[in-house]
Amino acid sequence: MPITKGYQQLIDEARARITTLSLDEAKARFGDPGVVFVDIRDVRELERDGMIPGAVHAPRGMLEFWVDPDSPYYKPVFGEDKTFVLYCASAWRSSLATAALQDMGLAPVAHIEGGFKGWKAAGLPVADKPAHKG
Repeated sequence: MPITKGYQQLIDEARARITTLSLDEAKARFGDPGVVFVDIRDVRELERDGMIPGAVHAPRGMLEFWVDPDSPYYKPVFGEDKTFVLYCASAWRSSLATAALQDMGLAPVAHIEGGFKGWKAAGLPVADKPAHKG
C-alpha cells in the first residue's frame, strides 16, 4: 500500500502552523537568557559538526518524552518559563518537532529556518559538543 502523505507534505503542513525564525531573528535571540536553543540532531552530528554554544541537546527520538512532566524521562529545562528555539541540520526535523511540541502545549516554541547548516554557513557562533557529564 503506497503512503498517502509524504515527508514534504508533513513538513509543509507543520510550517504552515509554527513559528519559523530567520537566521537574523535567531541571531538576535542568541545569548538572551529567556531563550533556550534546542539541538535535536543525533549525537554523532553534534560530535562531527559542533553546535550552537549553550544549546541544550534533546535528541529528536526522545524530545516528546523529555518535554512531558509525566514522563519518566522528563528534563526540567522544558518546564522553565523560556522560549524554546529548535534546530536540526536542515530545518526538516525541527519543523516536525516544533509542531509536535506546539501540539503538546509547549509555548513559545519556534525553529530556525535553514537549520544548523544555515547558521554555520552564515558564520554564526559554533562550539564543540560539550563532554558528557556523568
